[in-house]
Amino acid sequence: MSDVEFDAAELLRQFDGRESVAVAFSGGADSALVLAAAVRALGAAHVMAVTAVSESLASGELERAADVAAALRVVHLTPRTRELDRAGYRANGPDRCYFCKSEVLDSISRIAAEAGFRHVATGTNADDAADPFRPGIRAGSERGVLTPLLGAGLTKSRVRRLSRHWSLPTWDKPATPCLASRVAYGLRISGPRLARIDQAEAAVRARLRTAGVEVTDLRVRDLGGSRARIEVPAGALPAVAAVPGLCDVLAATGFDASAVEVTAFRSGALNDTLGTAHDAPRPSDAADPSARPGNAAPR
Repeated sequence: MSDVEFDAAELLRQFDGRESVAVAFSGGADSALVLAAAVRALGAAHVMAVTAVSESLASGELERAADVAAALRVVHLTPRTRELDRAGYRANGPDRCYFCKSEVLDSISRIAAEAGFRHVATGTNADDAADPFRPGIRAGSERGVLTPLLGAGLTKSRVRRLSRHWSLPTWDKPATPCLASRVAYGLRISGPRLARIDQAEAAVRARLRTAGVEVTDLRVRDLGGSRARIEVPAGALPAVAAVPGLCDVLAATGFDASAVEVTAFRSGALNDTLGTAHDAPRPSDAADPSARPGNAAPR
């Protein structure tokens, strides 16, 4: 048995004795592999994909998730979740993900129970569990959700290897965490703030594409007020830096072009501030784009 076949067998074994499962399905590589494994182990009729829809979901992600669910022939539900109703989420402290995951998993658990699905599963992998800055995992543990990838010991690289072995279109999909992960800790999370980041990333990607520069990972980090940081893979930095007017495209979304920096992408870069985030002063509404006249919450 090859290594990838061993991983497949271990992952499928995680569903032994489970009659049915609802998968918290973001459309990323991890949750897509869990969804595909559940279908192989239990049959599509006993599996449901649930994608939480809120202001934190980046443009285009819902459509891509729907395509994967349709290809796997599973029911795909897209409930509206209310992360912004949770004060802990809006405050955007180091434990923000705990409040986000609590809202999402509570919603999915209710939907699963109403539909007669006995278990809820997430795409938490072995690398996630080893990361000290994953408060969202605690929310899942408290609710007893299944973590098949973690149970099978699958790291991100092994998730991608098995996904490719199973011909899943998500095998090389770049990570696309929620838009709130782009906001510096301590800055209030709001619908308009998340919408501005979404628009900024789309604008930057479009400008790069026009210039013939394709990047995989791209982030626009909101650093407060009108300051922002564009992050792209280190290997693409020279080509990106040569694109004229790149920072200017952010001006249309409310950032100050002169206060925008371009640096190498690094996952979890904002966690560098965790040592001081607990002591940071509460931000004023002036730092929140939702406080500006004419800014209405997006639908």
